[in-house]
Amino acid sequence: MTKTVRIGDRVIGGGNPILIQSMTNTKTEDVAATVDQINRLAAAGCDIIRCAVPTAEAAEALFEIKKQVQIPVVADIHFDYRLALLAIEHGADKIRINPGNIGSRERVQAVVDAAKERNIPIRVGVNSGSLEKDLVEKYHGVTAEGIVESALDKVHMIEDMGYDNLVISIKSSDVLMCVKAHELISAKTDHPLHVGITEAGTLISGNIKSSIGLGLILHQGIGDTIRVSLTGDPLEEIKSAKLILKTLGLRKGGIEVVSCPTCGRTKIDLIGLANQVENMVADIPLDLKVAVMGCVVNGPGEAKEADIGIAGGIGEGLIIKHGEVCRKVPEDELLEALRYELLHWNEERHG
Repeated sequence: MTKTVRIGDRVIGGGNPILIQSMTNTKTEDVAATVDQINRLAAAGCDIIRCAVPTAEAAEALFEIKKQVQIPVVADIHFDYRLALLAIEHGADKIRINPGNIGSRERVQAVVDAAKERNIPIRVGVNSGSLEKDLVEKYHGVTAEGIVESALDKVHMIEDMGYDNLVISIKSSDVLMCVKAHELISAKTDHPLHVGITEAGTLISGNIKSSIGLGLILHQGIGDTIRVSLTGDPLEEIKSAKLILKTLGLRKGGIEVVSCPTCGRTKIDLIGLANQVENMVADIPLDLKVAVMGCVVNGPGEAKEADIGIAGGIGEGLIIKHGEVCRKVPEDELLEALRYELLHWNEERHG
């Protein structure tokens, strides 16, 4: 069991629910754009947001951003320790640093002292791509063991400075190396772990790599916060992270959409319909399963396990509840009919 750490008004570790993180891709200096993106991510289910702080203006912007958002804001710092000090001064709820790239021990000490004064957690981040030369030589290349040793060296340095309000992040774009590193480090520390596959890639490859990596790690009970790193809209990261947690049984709630693969019997635009259904149900707060089926042959049978389903025919579709066909509607009204059923779901059951 990891220690608990408070980030703003959220608590991670110690068996608390795994929280979802993402990172803005706006310029942090642009307060309006950054606030708009954070609020959209929060509405989609993001619990903690990280913002790049490459300039003093970005650090100062955190003060205004914090006033207009409801989730904790993490300042992402590289190279310049003074930016970490500015970010702390302007209200960051957590600081992400790689002590290896911000310089001397004195500079790390300055950041630690400022964080300690306000009791702000420090996320110690180590990426396989920035592993120190001596560790690469020691382990004959970039390895899970080297990543773990690098991270724990940084952690021990900060602990020696008298501070242990820490979160550890060890990332690699090599999925199996990343899994092994998390297995190793979880046996050696009780600090909470932020888990992700770095530089995972575009929507398809990034989702597959993240799903496999996070699935293997989380299923072992390792991990306290997660990020699905995708080259794309950060909103996609949230959708994927929620689905990974739900698939592993680590998060409840929300509508699950299941749909059949297309085949020669499909009489409707099933691919378009399934995507439309997934987007349409995102804001409906029910915990149930919706099936989207492409034909009336298997539709009713396959939809039996779902609470409600739709199956397409030629120019029309069926609404199926608990495996029973309850009505037939024209194809162009199918989506709206399903939405109506979902919005009135509890009235019908309790009425």
